[in-house]
Amino acid sequence: MQNNHRNNAVPTILVVDDDQAMRRLVKLNLADLYDVVDTGEPEAALALALEHKPDIILLDLRMPRYSGLELCQTFSSFSSTQLIPIVAVSGKAGAQNKQFCRQLGAAAYFEKPVDFDALRMRLQNFLETRRRERRSEVRVQLNVALRLSGTDVEGEPFQCFTTTVNVGRSSFSCGCPAALAIGADLDVYLVSSQEQHVGKSKTIRSEWNKTPYPRYGFQLLLKTGGWVPE
Repeated sequence: MQNNHRNNAVPTILVVDDDQAMRRLVKLNLADLYDVVDTGEPEAALALALEHKPDIILLDLRMPRYSGLELCQTFSSFSSTQLIPIVAVSGKAGAQNKQFCRQLGAAAYFEKPVDFDALRMRLQNFLETRRRERRSEVRVQLNVALRLSGTDVEGEPFQCFTTTVNVGRSSFSCGCPAALAIGADLDVYLVSSQEQHVGKSKTIRSEWNKTPYPRYGFQLLLKTGGWVPE
């Protein structure tokens, strides 16, 4: 592991790869734009992520003693790291392997040898998206029980119970098993001892939409009841 000191002026990328030559190559290609924290010990990756709070995680899938696929799933399910984009890197080609990575929560997939020009563009896109969201509204990580009701992409009515990942004054994100179109209108209910209708929301973003439980971002358009941050 190297680069323990984080420079807050630049975004941080955590590189988890047992191949030291690959870690050097990543630094050579990305250190001009990122504070690179790297480790060849996958067992230490979660602790490093919690310590350095990286903006992006670059994860090798084939490492001894610990599967990168398992680590990808851990990052995606752990509350403190699940919002960090994971870029999976593998020497194994194939659409099936790529699809499996997305199902485990990876935001992007690159085969070795890595096209660093393409990688730099993808990383920049991730950062720009997150910056736009932060500028538009401050959000906090908060688990709130909700019931969503509306129609899916096939026009079929559905309802589901879910829990938010984060919330803002007029927005929230959460998982939902239904396939939703961008722009879809849903009714939102707070679920507690007594259910309360919050209002209408619109789907503005989708993530992990190839998985059994996609995550969506919603904008509250019409509030008829008390919302959490208010």
